[in-house]
Amino acid sequence: MGVRGLQGFVARVCPDACQTVDLREMAEKHRIDHPDSPPVIVVDAMSCVRRWYTPESWVCGGQWREYLAILQDFINAFMAAGIKLVFYFDGVVEEKKRDEWIKRRMKNTEEITRLFQFIKTHRKQPGREMFVLPSALPTFTRYALKSLGQKTVCTLQEADFEVAAYGLQHNCIGILGQDSDYLIYNTCPYFSIENLRLDRLVTVMYSREVLCRVLGISLTHLPLFACLLGNDIVPESILEGFWHKCVTTNPHRNKSYNRRTNILLSVANYISKIPCSYSSLKHLEEIIPLGSDKTLLCRGVNSYLLPGQQSPWIPPNVSNCQMLSLQQQSAFCQDKEIFQLAKEQHIQSENFTIFNILSHGQVECSNSLEDDCDTEIPGQALIYRPARQHIYSILLESGKGGTSPLVKEWFVYCGNPLKQPDLIQPVQPSVTGGTPNLKTLWLAKGPDVEKQRYSTFLACFHLQDEMEELQALEAPVAGFCCLLAYLMMQVSSLSLEDLNAFLALVLCLKGKSAAQLIGLQLAEVDPRAVHLGAVLIRGLTTLLMANSACGFPFRMDDLMPWAVFDGKLFQEKYQKSHRGCSVEELLESNESLYTPFQNLKSLICKVCLAKKRTILSRPRGNRFNTGREQRDFNPRFQQQHRSHFVSPYHNQMRGFTQRHLQSQGRASGHPHWRRYHLPPQ
Repeated sequence: MGVRGLQGFVARVCPDACQTVDLREMAEKHRIDHPDSPPVIVVDAMSCVRRWYTPESWVCGGQWREYLAILQDFINAFMAAGIKLVFYFDGVVEEKKRDEWIKRRMKNTEEITRLFQFIKTHRKQPGREMFVLPSALPTFTRYALKSLGQKTVCTLQEADFEVAAYGLQHNCIGILGQDSDYLIYNTCPYFSIENLRLDRLVTVMYSREVLCRVLGISLTHLPLFACLLGNDIVPESILEGFWHKCVTTNPHRNKSYNRRTNILLSVANYISKIPCSYSSLKHLEEIIPLGSDKTLLCRGVNSYLLPGQQSPWIPPNVSNCQMLSLQQQSAFCQDKEIFQLAKEQHIQSENFTIFNILSHGQVECSNSLEDDCDTEIPGQALIYRPARQHIYSILLESGKGGTSPLVKEWFVYCGNPLKQPDLIQPVQPSVTGGTPNLKTLWLAKGPDVEKQRYSTFLACFHLQDEMEELQALEAPVAGFCCLLAYLMMQVSSLSLEDLNAFLALVLCLKGKSAAQLIGLQLAEVDPRAVHLGAVLIRGLTTLLMANSACGFPFRMDDLMPWAVFDGKLFQEKYQKSHRGCSVEELLESNESLYTPFQNLKSLICKVCLAKKRTILSRPRGNRFNTGREQRDFNPRFQQQHRSHFVSPYHNQMRGFTQRHLQSQGRASGHPHWRRYHLPPQ
């Protein structure tokens, strides 16, 4: 989060602290001064993803191939200057930041509600001022950079601390990001991603020394300065009285400045006049209403000390315990070898959320571009919960004796106030012979084990009986079909037209370059397709989790969105399918795709039929289904039913393919709800 208002304060009040620098020149100077070590910039990736995502379309689910090309261009610009990049991503949400995380999620929910209102009214994407990150963008950015050969690190704690520590310990030429905490840490220089001119490798470097000169304090004061302004540890709410005292007693306050600026200057003036000692900190703890936790200021200052650093504000015997996770096991995983492997894979961005579950029994998921007014489609958090329950069972080895611990889920979905986590019971998947243990899935070798990995993965999605047919497909298509079959089984409102659109998407995408996809223009944007695109993308993260838990039966690269999804292309296929376009038109008259299309469709329909789920034709035409039939249901009132979501395996749905209807004349029922049956085998 950083210190509220500090970044803007530096730009407005301390312009001399904003120094334009040429990164090529800095890299060359580093090579002269340190001929044995290449120039390295450590990147706070989480503060950069918004800047990196520049494709024109962002509401449709993501322009992933275009985004991949943009990341490659970013990397190439630094490589050309001989600069190595190391990318850091947040790997956890620390409990001290939980309240702030929840506030942001609630704010994002409001933004997404306004976004859907705009799309329904104008049938187009709004301007960049309403920009919302495509669902799961930070997650897939991590894997994108890794696939492009970059060193990516997934943190064991808050990323800003690990970024600052890496920059200091490895003598990096700087940190690239946009977080005012980097003005507080005593580490390598801090470069702005917002001001970066990639073509010239020129940006702004924020000078801590100049900031301190303007404030009349020293670098040693900065951690206490940050705490007294409010940060992730010390809440602003308890500081109001202290701020008032500082402002009213500051002879240099300026009426032309806003309140926050005067607070910053007055707090700096106050601490510049007290001795740099632990006794001064103790005095502050007495005059600030810290409540029951009198160690807040001490912990706050300590949180800015990097390994090997000390501060006069805290006693030398108070060790910095920021570098955590020396633990060898947890209550959720007693096996040291498995725990260590999960930890290593987490740090190296090789698995997904596995270490979070094994170490703390907790997992988070941020907002998705979901329309809370569409009660026909449950929240993605609820759609994929049955699959996650199987994954938790595999990881925690439930059913092996003893009580399986519950997993805490902090997932954003309609009606969830995020007051506390959902406590989720692991559920054993249906695996012939029982679920293999983690040592078998992760460490054993041989064809039999490979088969166990694949079958266990499929069991997470209730597809263990389709192993032979799925293994015969190309890996990305097989993964996509697993996800699509699961979705069709879980969400009873998904129609034949939706199925056709998804299948046409994955088949037509294969032959398209990023440039071709950039050139694709949409006459309008359908809000339901926006929603479905987000649900599909979140499903891919569920595939990643299952793949990680089962010992990687798939390459992670085969489950990435750029292999199987493009937002604009899906919008096009969705709209054409719901207008009743022919299969030939959906497949762009590519005859080589007709047979694969029918085969994949037959496979998914067969899977659904075996679970008593048939697929209805429900064309929506050019009109958006946002009328009274949805608004009559208050999604928050209905949430009790949605949160106890029952798999539609048991729903009495009907249907199959339009081609079968036309060839066999078996239509029945309402003209917009036709019933189709499988032809005799």
